[in-house]
Amino acid sequence: MTYSSNMLADLEFSQDNFPSVIVNDGSIETLEQAQSWISKNQVILKKELACTGAILFRGFPVSDAVSYDNFFSAFGYNNFTYKESLSNAVRINYTDLVFSANEAPKEVEIYLHNEMAQTPIFPNIISLFCEKSADTGGATILCRSDIVYQKIAAAEPQLTEKLVEFGIKYTNIIPAADNPDSAQGRGWQSTLSVETRDQAEQKLLSLGYKWQWHSDGSLSAQTKALPAIKTIDSGRQVFFNQIIAAYKGWQGVKEDPSIGLCFGDDSAIPKHFLDSICAIGSANAYDLMWQDGDVAIVDNHLSMHGRRPYGGDSVRRVLVTLGV
Repeated sequence: MTYSSNMLADLEFSQDNFPSVIVNDGSIETLEQAQSWISKNQVILKKELACTGAILFRGFPVSDAVSYDNFFSAFGYNNFTYKESLSNAVRINYTDLVFSANEAPKEVEIYLHNEMAQTPIFPNIISLFCEKSADTGGATILCRSDIVYQKIAAAEPQLTEKLVEFGIKYTNIIPAADNPDSAQGRGWQSTLSVETRDQAEQKLLSLGYKWQWHSDGSLSAQTKALPAIKTIDSGRQVFFNQIIAAYKGWQGVKEDPSIGLCFGDDSAIPKHFLDSICAIGSANAYDLMWQDGDVAIVDNHLSMHGRRPYGGDSVRRVLVTLGV
């Protein structure tokens, strides 16, 4: 559903809207005016986000990392810096709070996921800003996590209930050093914010991980059982995890899911269940085709996101800020 910036009173607060789109009607000409408008309408905007899971702001005076930082800050979220996360995706910081989206090569698809749900530390809010759209492709994929839960529960009730009861464990291979050509290329020192193996092991132990070092210097780390299904404040149950991204995107997991995924009781997740989950995610995905200057705010519990491959000679630049 699309609204103009001067018609927020018409917001429906309906879960059927996805994503909500708010277009500047031309009355907001400066960044200062945009910040004032956000502050004035903060309650109604956050109520809409809690209903729909994602809002796209189009045509507002946001042009670069600094103006995006100021635009997002007006929403009043507490900041979640990338450095404090346990994600091993490669990112580039542009301000203290704004960094690049996953720097994976443009031909690589980044599959649907809830941000950092494969770790015990994750943000509640994801914001994305399109400084420069791709020549072709490059859509950000959005998908409602509550709808995916409803559909997998209908299709596979017993296995879905097992996800609810036991959660999921992830095993991730963290490289010995940073590799910018990989979607998950931060080495273990960068990922864990440590310098030595002893420090890495202490960090992993404190977070409930199991681990194994490899002869090439890389590290396999398995989480404790983490939630795969959550009940959020509105009472909706949501599919909150990295199952699709891990199954389809982590090396070797599609061929042998046990490499990266298992139920929280250590039992295997049937491949047909993983295929069903991926099909349901794909069937309910929305492609956000970026325009330069667009800003999206995404509720990390209500919406998964990903990225389509893209082409062309120009550089696609989508920046990210996280909040709690």
